[in-house]
Amino acid sequence: MRSSAAPARSDQPVAPFASSGGARPPDISQMSPEERANRLFNRVMMLAETGKTDSVQFFLPMALGAYAQLPELDADARYHVGLLQLAGGEANSALAEADTIRQAIPTHLFIYVLRAHAYQALRNVPEERRAYADFLRNEAAELARKRPEYGQDAHLDALTSFHAEAERQARSRSGTS
Repeated sequence: MRSSAAPARSDQPVAPFASSGGARPPDISQMSPEERANRLFNRVMMLAETGKTDSVQFFLPMALGAYAQLPELDADARYHVGLLQLAGGEANSALAEADTIRQAIPTHLFIYVLRAHAYQALRNVPEERRAYADFLRNEAAELARKRPEYGQDAHLDALTSFHAEAERQARSRSGTS
């Protein structure tokens, strides 16, 4: 996300709308609907990660609106919508996105990621653990399908982190460390 023209200070993330050399941010009205949705998604996620809840609440409706304007939502877009819902504190809405993905692709890995995070937010430990276990059970076969969304850098990092957490959960359930 960082511009190669201007190095960012390590203590301050660069916003996805930031441009190089202090120029104006891009005019999102001139972007494709998909690009606009992705830019707003990245913005909200970055703000959520840095704990800027007021800014999340400001940009969240714009991001969700951008996804609502897309002609069709694939599993990747629905995953983004689910993550946005989680950032906005709407765990049940994120579960609905996971279920919609499941209807189209019953073992897609994004289902389990959304479910685990949503159930964690809802403090439903048994269902959270089930989501982790379902992820591990389906992971190898799903990754072998080489879905394009699994290969995206950000998603690959998220899936790798989620795998590690799922393994940790499995070890804690079995009593091994």
